[in-house]
Amino acid sequence: MPKLSAIVPALNEADMIGGTLVALAPIRGRGHEVLVVDGGSRDATLSAVGEFADRVLSAPKGRARQMNAGAAAATGDVLWFVHADTQPPADADAPISHAVKSGALWGRFDVQLAGRQRSLRLVERMINLRSRITGIATGDQGIFVRRDVFEQLGGFPDIALMEDVAFSRRLKRLARPCCLRHTVVTSSRRWENHGILRTIVLMWRLRLAYALGADPAVLARRYRASD
Repeated sequence: MPKLSAIVPALNEADMIGGTLVALAPIRGRGHEVLVVDGGSRDATLSAVGEFADRVLSAPKGRARQMNAGAAAATGDVLWFVHADTQPPADADAPISHAVKSGALWGRFDVQLAGRQRSLRLVERMINLRSRITGIATGDQGIFVRRDVFEQLGGFPDIALMEDVAFSRRLKRLARPCCLRHTVVTSSRRWENHGILRTIVLMWRLRLAYALGADPAVLARRYRASD
């Protein structure tokens, strides 16, 4: 079985990261590694990590920079990027390993939103369907990639937003993703706090603007302003 390096970028995620790391504990117990990369948290994120990670790193704020820093320190054959508010299944290493051994260069999981609202079931189905059709994955879907492929492409582009979309596009030029039916459960706090329809409109507007060439730094300010 190839060794996995689960890389968790974090910034002020004290309330969420503990659950993510507990969910990763079983794969860590099977010989894989977990790295947390903090971007300068001002809350109790680092205290919440405790001994649930093999390494805790610091990097300049920015998900792309943090994930690249984690990848540089990782020792695994496969790099797996897990958001700090996302909980993977306890046996996530098995489908990833099977996919890679079967020839996959990269892939992602289906996503499930944590909230109980029925409308969120439609949202998550549309996210997974869109990803399956387009071959583009988002960070919430737990992107995994062979280490040599990651290094060949130079890692995530150093942009303020849409780094997952940009990296997926690069990966797709090499191969389409392995779309695992296994699910990771990610926080639905934005959807619930800001409204589902409003969040859908915001995300589609940002994605369209990015596709049309908008500056990711400008898009990141719009995204933060919506909080």
